[in-house]
Order: sequence, then structure tokens, then C-alpha cells
Amino acid sequence: MTRTPLRPLARILQARAKGENPDVIERENIRQRHEQMRDRQRHLAEGRLLVLGAFFFVAFIAVGLRMGMISASDPTEPRASGSADSQILNQRADIVDRDGNILATNMATYSLYAQPQQMINPVAVAKDLKKIFPDLDLARMERQFTGKRTFVWIRKTLSPEQMQEVHDIGDPGLLFGPREMRLYPNGHLASHILGGVRFGREGVDSAELVGVGGIEKVYDNWLRDPANGGKPLVLSLDLTAEATVREVLKAGMDMLHAKGAAAVLMNVHTGEIVSMVSLPDFDPNERPTPKPTKDPGDSPLFNRAVQGVYELGSTFKLFVLAQALQMGLVTPDTVIDTKPFRLGGFLIHDFHNYGSQMTVTKILVESSNIGAARMAQMIGPEKQEAFLRTLGLLNTTGVQLVEAEGAKPILPPKWTDVASSTIAYGHGLAVSPLHLATAYASILNGGMRIYPTLIKTDHPKVGPRVVSEKVSATARAILRQVVTQGTASMGNVKGYDIAGKTGTADKPDPQGGYYKNKVVSSFASVFPARDPKYVLVVTLDEPSDGTGKDAKRTAGWTAVPVAAEIVRRVAPLLGMRPQVETASLNGVKLAQN
Repeated sequence: MTRTPLRPLARILQARAKGENPDVIERENIRQRHEQMRDRQRHLAEGRLLVLGAFFFVAFIAVGLRMGMISASDPTEPRASGSADSQILNQRADIVDRDGNILATNMATYSLYAQPQQMINPVAVAKDLKKIFPDLDLARMERQFTGKRTFVWIRKTLSPEQMQEVHDIGDPGLLFGPREMRLYPNGHLASHILGGVRFGREGVDSAELVGVGGIEKVYDNWLRDPANGGKPLVLSLDLTAEATVREVLKAGMDMLHAKGAAAVLMNVHTGEIVSMVSLPDFDPNERPTPKPTKDPGDSPLFNRAVQGVYELGSTFKLFVLAQALQMGLVTPDTVIDTKPFRLGGFLIHDFHNYGSQMTVTKILVESSNIGAARMAQMIGPEKQEAFLRTLGLLNTTGVQLVEAEGAKPILPPKWTDVASSTIAYGHGLAVSPLHLATAYASILNGGMRIYPTLIKTDHPKVGPRVVSEKVSATARAILRQVVTQGTASMGNVKGYDIAGKTGTADKPDPQGGYYKNKVVSSFASVFPARDPKYVLVVTLDEPSDGTGKDAKRTAGWTAVPVAAEIVRRVAPLLGMRPQVETASLNGVKLAQN
């Protein structure tokens, strides 16, 4: 800026020459200089006010936005976040049935922990917590709260009501941490299949859910993988069918005073398990702690359908029949010697005297042990073992349950002639109900080996052919006669022609030999017999029907009626219309859907 002199010499000389007063020039220059200074100060002040106004405007907007975010968020207790907490992944995908019904999901909840050094009255807080949570140890809490500890876990999960009661205590030393818990909305339904979870790594504001059994453990990594985008795991189960099967099976178990029960309902063509129930069961929301017992079957965590390895009695007679038919050794009308005989020092005989000769069909209908043993002798031990292995009866089932990995069949030490004969009628080889269902489906679905699965699939895994379609159809026809004329006559359901085989096996005594009055009764069946869609296996552990003079324990009196009631209720739920026979005008019977 150019500074103008107050008394410029040229103007002063001019003014004196004209006789004017030079001081006027100086006063005017001073006035102009002051006006310039005032303008500069005013512009500077206006700039400062503009900047200050802009700053306050931005600050007001920022505070308003923050207040809006806080008002829209969930209220949480202030807490310090450790670096380890940020690494915990607490999201877990849902599990649904084949129709999308929720079987397992996550629910937001809170944990409760304490920082005793911040408590106002630790003893009073302990007493108040005891009122809310009666299972807590009051003396222990008082020691923890009044000691030197700086952190105490009190509760891993809280209900909203419990959280409010704790909040009402109002002590600053009680703090809440957000987390997710696994929720099984259907309670006991499918408990052995789902398994359950536990908390893994934990922090005050998050916790890791880790599978401990069933599907939850087998698919643990998949369910926790963020790459799946929260996509649910779809099982083959039908929740409605599962509920119905459990209801009927529970009623049957209670009426027959059975120690336990199991049922497997499977699609014969895909191996998809539509329902699998084991009783007694449990609530996976409150999964019990395993306790040591003499008999694993005493634990509600024991899955009888998969882990229960039993001798399943005469249900095995289908296998020797199918193999003998496939090898061309017999036909349905072949007559076989059924007189009792000794083999290796053992007397092989029947429950009743059926005569000295029987046809192959009659052997199955009347359930003759002697006839089955005679057919096994025709086949030979080596070929019998190979056939049963093809059916999957000598290995684990491979179903997607961690419990199935240890459920290995109990095989004879050596596959001798004696072992071959007794295995033909279901003694000397122990398998699970799921093994039995898989083998029945493979033979009776047309003869194709299938593999059990709990995952819904559009591309089922199908193995080699085990028997021809003709043998499969013949076996179904014979098993249909078992229901209409033989040991499973109480299993006939109008409109759904069931074909199946009963089995009653004495339970082994751990001290040696077999119990005299303890049995495992089973009924393995397919329906409808002409074009099978499903296989159903029902097994009861130590049933006893005491309605008559003498207690009845055989499968025909125990397992068969339960299975029939299951089919009667479940078949319509699965979209199967009953086939009703009506007479035409010329007297010819027609089957209508």
C-alpha cells in the first residue's frame, strides 16, 4: 500500500503562492488516512465474523447429527472394548426345514458382569441378585464382590425381564454386554438332529457360538462362514412330520412302558430323512451336561436312531430273502425244510411250531428262524457278508451327525456258518435303526443303493444296484403279506398298503447271555407297497403291553401299532392321498387315488 505524505511539498508551495493555509491540506490528508484505516478494520472484522459463523454452523450440524444417531441406537452400558473382542465372530446362520420353517436361529440378548471396585454396596447387590437368580451362590458372590477381583461374570445370557430387574438395582458396578444366543423355537423337536451350541471365545460385548453336537457341530464352520452371506442351512426334515412322529412315538412309549424309542422316516429314492426321533430327548435351548452312566442309553443326549446299535431280530430276514432271490436259489414258492436242527452245538428253532416244511413266502409271513437259517446256508457266509456290506450294514451310516461317526455296527469275530445262520434272523450282528432303514430302502425302492442324508437335495447320491427290480417287487409283495396275513397284521392302514417285517430280539445281558424278559422290538416298513415312497422304522427298547393276562413284548403287539398310527397321521401331511378301493358296475374292483 502506497503511503501518502500528510504535507506534500508541491501542494504546500502552491498553497503559499496562492495565499492559502497549508494546514488545511494536512488536516484533509489526515482525515482520508483515518477513513482508509477504518475501512480496513471493518473488512477484517467482517471476515472474522464470517469464519466464526461458518464454524458454529458446522459444529451445530455435527452435534445435531450425532444426537440423531444416538437417539436411533439401542441403549447400552458404557464399556471398554479390548482388541480381542473385535476378532470374535458372533454371527451364525439359521437352520431351516425343507419348507423354510425355522429350526435354529439367533436372538439378541445381554450378558451380566460386575466390576466390584465400582460397586456402592457389594453385599446388598449380592442379596438383590440372589432374589433375581435363585441358583446363584450368595456366599460366593459376597466373597467375589468384597475381594480384590476387578471383573466377575454373573450371567452369560439374560431374559428381558431379568435385565430390567437387574437394571432396577441401580448399582454402577453391574454392567451389561450385548451378545447373541442360539434359539431353538420348537423346543424338543429335532433336538438330537440339531445338537446344540455353547459359548466359545467370549468378551464383554460379544461371544462366539460353537456347535457341540448334531448338525450344529458337523456344519459349524459353514454356519459361521461370512462368505455364505447369512444363507440358511436347509435340512431334509419336515417339521410337521417330525412333530407328528414324536407325538405318536412318545404316546406309544409311555403306553408300553418302554425305556426308550426311535423312529426313522426316509424317502426311499433320495435317502432324505424326513423325520428322525429318539426318545427320551432334550431341549437344545437348555442342553443338559453329559453325566457318566452305566448305560449310554440312559442319557437324554443319546440318539437311539443313530447311536443305538441293537440286534434287530427278524427284520433281517428280508436280507437273506432278497439275496437268495437275487442269486436264483429260491422263488416265493420254493419249499424249505423247517425242522429244528443243531449247528455248531446250537439248536436253531422257531418261536412256534410251523411244521416241517414251509414255502419261502410262508417263512417270511410266519417269521421262521429255521427257514431263514436254511436260506443263509444256501448262500454261504462269504457271499452273505459281501451282500450286507453292499447294503451298508457293516459300516457307519455316513449321515451328517457327529454322533454317527462312532456308531459302528457290532460284527461277529468270525463270519462262520453259525454266525451266518443267526445273522439271517437278526442275532449276532447289531446295527442302528438308521442302518436298517437305509438297507430296507435300498432293496425295496427298485433295488438301488441309497445313502441317508439330513440335507435337502435335488441331486441325491445313488449307489450301485443291489437287487433287480423284479426281486425288489417280489420282496415287497411278500412283505405286504406279512402285514395282511402274518406277524404285522396290526399294521394295516386303510388306504396306505404297508409292507414290512417285524423283529423282536432279546437284549444282551452285560454279564453274559440274554435277558429273559427284556427285548428290543422293531418294525421296518415301506409304503405304499406297490410304489414305495417312504421307509419307516420304529424301534422300542424294553416295551411291555400289560393290558392282557400276560405281558406282550413282541413287535407285532408293540412296534407295529405305533408304526401304523404314524403312517395314518403322517402320510396325508406328506401329500399322499389314500387309495380307496371301489366296486364297478360289473363287479371289478378299481383302485382310485
